[in-house]
Amino acid sequence: MMEKLITVLSRGIVSSDSHLLSDGHLITKMIMRSPRKMSRLLIVALLLIPYVAGIPFGQRFESRVLAQSNGGGKKISGHLRDRINQGGPQDRIPVIIQTPAAPGNELLNAARNSGGVVRRTYRNVNAVAVELPAAAVEALANRPDVSYVSVDLPTQVTGHLETTTGAAQARNYCTTSTGTIDGTGIGIAVLDSGIYTAHHSFGPGGTSRVVASVDFTGEGRTDDPYGHGTHVASIAAGNDHVSQGAYTGIAPGANIINVRVLNSQGAGSTSNALAGIDWCITNKALYNIRVLNLSFGATAVDSYVNDPLCQAVRRAFDAGLVVCVAAGNSGKDASGNKVYGAIHSPGIEPSAITVGAANTYGTDSRADDQVTTYSSRGPTRGYYTDALGIRHYDNLIKPDLIAPGNRLIEAKSVNNALVTATPTLDANISGSVYHDVMYLSGTSMATPVVAGAVALVLQQNPGLTPNLVKAVLEYTAQPLAGFNTLEQGAGELNVEGAVRLAGAIKPSLLGLVLGSQLLIGSAPTQSTTIAGITFVWGGGIIQRWNFVYGSNLILTYQGIYGTGTLLNDGVVLTNGTLLNDGTLLNDGTLLSAGTLLNDGTLLNDGTLFVSGTLLNDGTLLNDGTLLNDGALFSDSYLAANTPSSIALSIALTAMSGDVTLCMPPTPDTNPID
Repeated sequence: MMEKLITVLSRGIVSSDSHLLSDGHLITKMIMRSPRKMSRLLIVALLLIPYVAGIPFGQRFESRVLAQSNGGGKKISGHLRDRINQGGPQDRIPVIIQTPAAPGNELLNAARNSGGVVRRTYRNVNAVAVELPAAAVEALANRPDVSYVSVDLPTQVTGHLETTTGAAQARNYCTTSTGTIDGTGIGIAVLDSGIYTAHHSFGPGGTSRVVASVDFTGEGRTDDPYGHGTHVASIAAGNDHVSQGAYTGIAPGANIINVRVLNSQGAGSTSNALAGIDWCITNKALYNIRVLNLSFGATAVDSYVNDPLCQAVRRAFDAGLVVCVAAGNSGKDASGNKVYGAIHSPGIEPSAITVGAANTYGTDSRADDQVTTYSSRGPTRGYYTDALGIRHYDNLIKPDLIAPGNRLIEAKSVNNALVTATPTLDANISGSVYHDVMYLSGTSMATPVVAGAVALVLQQNPGLTPNLVKAVLEYTAQPLAGFNTLEQGAGELNVEGAVRLAGAIKPSLLGLVLGSQLLIGSAPTQSTTIAGITFVWGGGIIQRWNFVYGSNLILTYQGIYGTGTLLNDGVVLTNGTLLNDGTLLNDGTLLSAGTLLNDGTLLNDGTLFVSGTLLNDGTLLNDGTLLNDGALFSDSYLAANTPSSIALSIALTAMSGDVTLCMPPTPDTNPID
């Protein structure tokens, strides 16, 4: 009655019954001998087996990728190569040509003769700044008097959020058709407590990018007396006007649609939210709404199949909108113990991008980033009850990814209730109400980071479907060491990688079928450097009960990227076996054997949770012993036995965040404009 022994192979691939693919990799299949045992591998355990040391696959892969970024001795940077591949041959690219010695006239003349313009030479630096047609780069790089060619990147003061996420780098991945990648032309609907539109983060001098405001609370106002929505909107799309850009949002050029569904006390109802989502679907073309941000949630009781908020999110998804939803702030109990199974609705909806919160400790480097203690963990615990009175839980892997969300400083609405109740939330950097900022924490803050990233991805490639946008974000994410998939999903958001990958994908998906070439040219370099630290992309996509990974996910078109399906529909259950759906995923895609404690490199590296498994009937199985739902496991337990009043208190407490180092306040030196 026991499933086959799961073996961790030296390549870091977890497999039971495995079949060799043509490229020498292994595809995993998990086989169980009874329907009851089948559910043991649907979702992972809550207790860890001892860490399996010495998984070399990720290290070897990272070395290989980083070597490729130098082109195996070639002299064109990976970033520049991507710019060339994404644009046309006549696109003009500013570059820095480095030379072994002082650049000579022969090189300068060659650059001019190829259609280039020499912008600057230097006395003490062996380099020259040139604007070149894309088609001319290769020939110049091959000259013996050239040592390396890279993009001439702009330098500027950048805010913490746009730097640590890679959004600042992504601004430069523009073409003649896109302009600067800042979200321009994309509408982000913020369904929240309203927006203080006069704040200069949304446009000084009466030029606010809040292009529409509508109220569904019954209070007849669209400003933000509570203080939550303004902060959320500025994370997604605040500009660089205040404090020399220290609080620049992810998509500072995007339009904002203010959909007020939470009242002056920050409370709302499902019916308010449904009305807001419905309005967005109706008006999507009028305001080019491509992204919905839902930084709120309700206790998940019903299965997503029956939950009305989830159904509304699905309707928005079917209408072509990307919906970003907060995972919830119920990741620990009042004693600080970890809680699993507390994802809020509509974060339990498979089509949504459900976002957990990361703690950056206020540093641009991601080397110290962690999952916050309060960020809600999976699996999803919505359920339905059958005719026999038996509960059947969804048990899906969530969140989908994490983003910075701890003690972020962003725009403050005037005289808001949150700061009135907790004055320490005020960052006190300005004497102007139009420039005031405040601290807030939670998955509510992490969600607009992702919503802003979606706007950048869609500006770079407007033809992407909601499924493909989600796939791009997950594939390029950075798995954090020491945290399992139920805590971080695919990993921490990587805006630089996501925008770069989006630009490499064909602008139209029409006519593509399973296995068709997905990219315009060659694959982009699958690593990112932020604040001097380089990491390899996770390279995987979350499914319902496990994940899929492998380069074929970006090299070839997968059926799960289209419309009329879900991104996590690629794995099916057949006679107790998790298998690729051959109509949605091609044969070069690899399956994981479960959810992993990641070692911080690739998504498929890490240690399986196998000593305890969550069953569909809502009980926990630990080494063959059945336990009651919600029973304590080490420092972790299911949220099902947390009273709602305590859960609400815990969630509100999370607004102050984990008390650690955080984003420092930067004084506003020009508060009168």
